Amino acid sequence: MMITRRIFHKELKIYWSLLTIAFLAVSSAVSQIACNAATIPQDGTAVTVTGGKLAPTQTDSLIARLISIDLPRRHISKHPLDGEFSKRAFSLYLKALDPMKYYFYQSDVDEFMQNESQLGEQLKSGNLRFAFDVFNRYLERFDERTAMAEEFLKSQQDFTANESFILDKEALTYPKSKEEAFDRCRKKVKFDILVLRAENRDLLNGKNKEDETQSALKKAKEDPIQRLERRYESTKKRIHQTTGDEVLEIYLSSVAGAYDPHSSYMSQKSFDNFRKTIGLNLEGIGALLQGEDGMTLVKSIIQGGPAEKDGRLKSGDKIIGVGQGKEGEIEDVVDWRLNDVVDKIRGKGGTTVRLEVIPDDGSEKKIIDIVRAKVELKDSEAQAETFEVGQKEDGTPYLVGVIDLPSFYFDMEAAERGDRNPKSTTADVRAILEKFNEKKVDAAVLNLSKNGGGSLQEAIMLTGLFIESGPVVQLKQIGDGRVRAQFDPDPSVTWTGPLVVITSKFSASASEIFAGAIRDYKRGIIVGDSRTHGKGSVQTVQPLSESRLFGALTNPPEYGTLKLTIQQYYLPAGTSPQIKGVPSDVILPSLTDYMKDISESDLDYPLSYDEVPPSKYPDFGYATPQIVNALKKLSAERAAANEEFQRREKNFKIYSEIKDRKEISLNEEAFNAERDRFNTDKEEKKQFEDVINNNSKIKRDYYLNEVMDITIDYVQLLKEAGVNFPKPSAPSQRSGSIFFF
Repeated sequence: MMITRRIFHKELKIYWSLLTIAFLAVSSAVSQIACNAATIPQDGTAVTVTGGKLAPTQTDSLIARLISIDLPRRHISKHPLDGEFSKRAFSLYLKALDPMKYYFYQSDVDEFMQNESQLGEQLKSGNLRFAFDVFNRYLERFDERTAMAEEFLKSQQDFTANESFILDKEALTYPKSKEEAFDRCRKKVKFDILVLRAENRDLLNGKNKEDETQSALKKAKEDPIQRLERRYESTKKRIHQTTGDEVLEIYLSSVAGAYDPHSSYMSQKSFDNFRKTIGLNLEGIGALLQGEDGMTLVKSIIQGGPAEKDGRLKSGDKIIGVGQGKEGEIEDVVDWRLNDVVDKIRGKGGTTVRLEVIPDDGSEKKIIDIVRAKVELKDSEAQAETFEVGQKEDGTPYLVGVIDLPSFYFDMEAAERGDRNPKSTTADVRAILEKFNEKKVDAAVLNLSKNGGGSLQEAIMLTGLFIESGPVVQLKQIGDGRVRAQFDPDPSVTWTGPLVVITSKFSASASEIFAGAIRDYKRGIIVGDSRTHGKGSVQTVQPLSESRLFGALTNPPEYGTLKLTIQQYYLPAGTSPQIKGVPSDVILPSLTDYMKDISESDLDYPLSYDEVPPSKYPDFGYATPQIVNALKKLSAERAAANEEFQRREKNFKIYSEIKDRKEISLNEEAFNAERDRFNTDKEEKKQFEDVINNNSKIKRDYYLNEVMDITIDYVQLLKEAGVNFPKPSAPSQRSGSIFFF
């Protein structure tokens, strides 16, 4: 799951990410449009009509009609495509395109409002005119604002004036005149300049040690005006490369999002990418890329991939050209969209791709040929380390095993090929726990603080590694509304000892199923943020089929996939994580607990909270009120005496205060003073990048040290309580997987 940011100078990058990275369940949207049939081809290719405007195909219209059938029938709410639905879809689409109300005029929105209550009926008939009309108008306004911004860049800016820039989306209104749009644009340009000047100052003064690559230092010496001119022009080019397929994808995700924030539409291309990602493998060179000022930047090299083995491509290098095979012509990819560059670089294992690269070290550009291969995303799979902590009565240290699990993954493609042992979370964690048993580890810590979910079945199977039997989750079915418990199918137990689970507000869905079951069973303790994300719904992916309209086809074409919420889930005790999340037994101060807009309750149109009767399940008694209260007290005493915790908690409170601002000063002295007070951008950006990039490196810092101290307290309290742990038992079976996001 990816979270939408609110800092305004990042809005364009965020919007582009929604187009190029697929789209994430938190926010999305777009629209469609029906044109004269004479201008619409029969195939699914995007088209451009007179004046360079995008228009839909007949296939797009068919997809809209298919979705109009599936949404009200298969979504758990069974909500009709009525006026309420239309207003929600309308709001989400405008928010996806213009979240800060920066591009559209109020007059544009007033014109669009004529369709506000009609989108459901238009969807049923395949009429997509509203969607594409709005997007084409967006392109016009984008060009206007870019021209304004470029004009303001050439003028002298007064950074001593006492004026401010509004950050609060709810307080913003669409500009009513060109003069108002000019003033908004002028302040945005001023804000962008101030951000770059401050970043340059920090780099040149050695305040951002982590960012001191050669390219970053080179940029810091460059005039911010020149950088912004290049950025604005590059962004404009990329926005104008948006295809009709992408417009359709954004719009139909807004339509699906009107039902709940986790329903969306994926084009076939996006779904293929998704399948590769959840299976943790793809074929390519093994490099994480990102777009920056019209260039494709190598963000990092994936461990064990072809690029790492070759050794010539480095983090920070810029890819400016791509050629196929050893003799293929190098195509210039400057100002290309990131996903188009990625498509050129990816390819079948064993084939060669040639990259024209500007090295980060300042040396001359060069051509690097790399043979593609299957790349396993090792950083996204379970990782483990063991640490010596404290001291036992015999003088030897306790041994704590820490597992970092960034997602609940399962290789769909391998399973479909008939592989009897496809890569999965449960298999990988079981192997780690077996090694813990061999090493005689005293306690296990499972870190789910960056885990946004994944396979439902993997959450059930993983829970089974720690319990003998019993219900793990209860599912409310679509249709009859009956509640059915899903049980751990394997009576074996791989880890029987003390268990600590780390969670945060980023821990969602499958993570909440696991943490909630462990908490209800009192099988272990939950440590971390005050609560988890709060997602209590189950999604499935269903390829769209023309048979819904015309009957079964021998070779149905690919129309993309609808990701749809079909169930709500409940914990064994009958409560739901929906909105409320899974609470921690021991709360530790952290930045994620103070972050805004990352919980389910912050999203648009979430499902409401409810409860069902509890299931029958065993109580392990490993997390009694007495033990939990004792752990809270001991941890609070340590945190109060820990300078790092106290410093961080003070910063977190400052952070919360700053993030609650409705506006920010454009006076440079005041701007820098606030930035120096607490660098919110840097701290929050790192947290988000760690989650989004699946940074699963286990680092023994002040936070993990406290978790391990809590773990040792827990081991000692269990011993005092006379708990005797049974021996582990061998696994007996595993079942298939369905998906949960």
